[in-house]
Amino acid sequence: MLRRKNWRYARLSAIRLNMLSVLIETRNDEEALARTLGSLIGGAVEGVVRDVIVCDTGSTDQTHHVAEHAGCHYVASGGIAAGIRQAKGDWLLLLEPGARLVEGWIDAVVAHTARQTMAARFSRARGSRAPFLARVFSGNRALADGLVISKRQAASLSKNAGSAEALARGLATKKLEAEIWVAPPKQQPRAPK
Repeated sequence: MLRRKNWRYARLSAIRLNMLSVLIETRNDEEALARTLGSLIGGAVEGVVRDVIVCDTGSTDQTHHVAEHAGCHYVASGGIAAGIRQAKGDWLLLLEPGARLVEGWIDAVVAHTARQTMAARFSRARGSRAPFLARVFSGNRALADGLVISKRQAASLSKNAGSAEALARGLATKKLEAEIWVAPPKQQPRAPK
């Protein structure tokens, strides 16, 4: 009984030391942003998510209202680099708008940040995996699987990256035991005929 109690205290102290700042880069993503924010509620209740920063890149819809009503910090200019500077956590969780974390993500992220220094990505939920040939022939989005990265490493990478996608591209990462429902690909606006 005593060992179990000590383990709980160790886990709680790890949570306090490694709180996350969540960064979501958006552009006209009000509905997708709401879905993503909904999956983060458990992390906020558990005390793992310290703050959520929405880095907007020129939205013309109601994205800013969704962010403000949810209690997020809204960054209208400066991109992902400005969001990283404002982040209060030692670790960052970068997500695409529309991505949803599956139950159990909190324990996996806390365990990773307590013992690792390298970046990590989530495993795709079974129903979110594209067929093999579709994965081979489609362009991979670097943030499709999310990204857990130390603030220090992200700040260093953001100097040369113009977006969250560019920051995440080409990083060596570890795979987390937790799953993510990948955001659907954005529809490109059609050119007028």
